[in-house]
Amino acid sequence: MTDDDLPPRYPLILNPKAKSEKGRRALKFIMANATRFTIYATRSREEAIQLSRKFADEGEELVIAAGGDGSLNAVIEGLAGSKTALGVFPTGTMNVFAREMGVPISKLDQAMDIIDEGHRESVDLFTMNGAPFVQMAGVGFDAQVIEQTTWESKKRLGPLAYMLTTAKLLKSKPPRVNVVCDDGREFQGVAMFVGNGALYGGQFPLFRRANNSDQLLDVVIFKESGYQFVRDTLRGLAKGGIDPQSPGDSVVYIQAAGLTVSCEEGVPVEVDGEFWGRSKEIEFASLGSKLEVLAPREVKASRWYALLRTLNPWTH
Repeated sequence: MTDDDLPPRYPLILNPKAKSEKGRRALKFIMANATRFTIYATRSREEAIQLSRKFADEGEELVIAAGGDGSLNAVIEGLAGSKTALGVFPTGTMNVFAREMGVPISKLDQAMDIIDEGHRESVDLFTMNGAPFVQMAGVGFDAQVIEQTTWESKKRLGPLAYMLTTAKLLKSKPPRVNVVCDDGREFQGVAMFVGNGALYGGQFPLFRRANNSDQLLDVVIFKESGYQFVRDTLRGLAKGGIDPQSPGDSVVYIQAAGLTVSCEEGVPVEVDGEFWGRSKEIEFASLGSKLEVLAPREVKASRWYALLRTLNPWTH
């Protein structure tokens, strides 16, 4: 057998600190198939960005990221603006982007089959104050929940950890933010979600009109905080997405190619499920390039979404 007969060996970036059961299973799979990869265990987010950028600069055809949404975001930042494709091994808590793209969450052998098949989807890339993101960002309450949910609680409780933090923050009084779209439309609120894809918090569709290749951001602005914010969010998730046609007095749903958010004090911001920091002015804009992602040719809806389609004919 010559080298030409061997299957390709892909560069794979992973976080060796992932100690969850899912992370251990992933590492076991990767090591069992080690001849298919050149493995790079990173020590920090910055190193993951630098490594993926190096591979892109060298003209690497594909880079695989093994991790959750935060790890994927780091690799995506390094690949942004290049022709190098992204392969996904979802091993995190939520894996929202992997779900969006139809990559199996618990079966890495199937994720590997998708990579070997080589089908690519072109996905829009947007930036938040210059930081690239591919799935969504949050300003206000949602970001504060992520900020105050510890890694230890996520490891121990999984998604329930976010719910417990949410309960603790319900009585908080967030500052109001001003939202100005690139076409001049202006809105006010206390919290907002900015989506490139449709999903939020795992397998739940929130942005009804979202299409991650239409060069538009889907924006949900909440005018009330606390219990009203949670109720509006849960109502949207339960109905398969917030309805742009009849959002109600407390929620506004818009689409925009770009927008600026300002506030008199620094508000918390999250990007692709990871806390970014606080800022008084936040700019969302198109990066002007696409990300190539290895994905199945046909995306199967989750059981939850399939049920929603049955119960709600207007869900698409």
